[in-house]
Amino acid sequence: MSAAESIDTIVVGGGVVGLSIAYGLAKEGDRVLVLDEGDDAFRAARGNFGLVWVQGKGPDMPAYAKWSMDGARLWSDMADDLTRLTGVDLQLSQPGGLAFCLSDKELEARSRMLANIAQTVGEEYPFEILDARATRRLCPHIGPEVAGASFCPMDGHVSPLRLLRALAKAVIELGSEISPNQRVNFIEYRGGAFYARTAASEHVARRLVLAAGLGNKVLAPMVGLFAPVRPVRGQVLISERVQPFLSLPTASVRQTGDGGVQIGDSKEDVGFDDGTTIEELSRMAARAVRCFPALAEVNIVRTWGALRIMTPDGYPIYNASLDCPAAFIVTCHSGITLAPQHSGPLARWIRGGPPPEQLRHFKAERFHV
Repeated sequence: MSAAESIDTIVVGGGVVGLSIAYGLAKEGDRVLVLDEGDDAFRAARGNFGLVWVQGKGPDMPAYAKWSMDGARLWSDMADDLTRLTGVDLQLSQPGGLAFCLSDKELEARSRMLANIAQTVGEEYPFEILDARATRRLCPHIGPEVAGASFCPMDGHVSPLRLLRALAKAVIELGSEISPNQRVNFIEYRGGAFYARTAASEHVARRLVLAAGLGNKVLAPMVGLFAPVRPVRGQVLISERVQPFLSLPTASVRQTGDGGVQIGDSKEDVGFDDGTTIEELSRMAARAVRCFPALAEVNIVRTWGALRIMTPDGYPIYNASLDCPAAFIVTCHSGITLAPQHSGPLARWIRGGPPPEQLRHFKAERFHV
């Protein structure tokens, strides 16, 4: 058996997006090789908030709202499958989620935005706008400055690190391989196969999926694809473990399954700087305390910055190459919510199945003016 015949698909990128696709392909019978750059890479997957989130997604693209809703609906089955295969508890919980508003003006603006999404989606888009009293019934520990909140029953959260572990373990259990410290520098297509070169080795397969996050911008043109992505930094704070007080995730504060409180809502255009700043951490902490005054007495034990992978309009890119058949690109900043979509319908499309209904809206050609 030749090298090209021993591997069906090379997936470049070992984050949540790449591993979700690799898991889906392996479930369908592919022999997959995941080339993972290593721990010194910019890793959105290890710095994200862990939300499975629907509300507010796709305010100007109904297809993305539907894509996110379908992903949220599939999450429970995916979590069950991964846990059965790997024994890893993902700490998935989908009790619904809240987005707090600290003024009537904020609440009115959020109500208009969600109502507009509901009108354009063309199917049931579940959400409620709650006043302060109704919000307090769901979340008793909120502070007096909370004017109300939006609630969506489809929202939830998961442990992103446990998800990464489970996906990696599942890929291996299904007979595929993850190769770490493999930064792909060059890709060549010849003779119906893809040759992916790193500093020390070359890997060959008949199918290629680029899921390398910010690295897709450089790799995509090598196989006739286009990835206009840029970094957007998000900063996160983690508290010490505290007694359970927050049973529902919120858009900017959630209590993890281990008891710590995670705080984060920043979006910063600072290039490839994944550091933290006192100014932004202080702003996020201050808003969190306004929402939950008891947090003022809680110690912060960890902070970090991470880089989102953002396209010009903020929505995913899913493309097949016309120049190099069987080369695909997957670029997305919402890899947690969309993990079931990537491991399910998208993986089946990559293997030659029918394209998902919303796929035509996510082609990179929309950026060619």
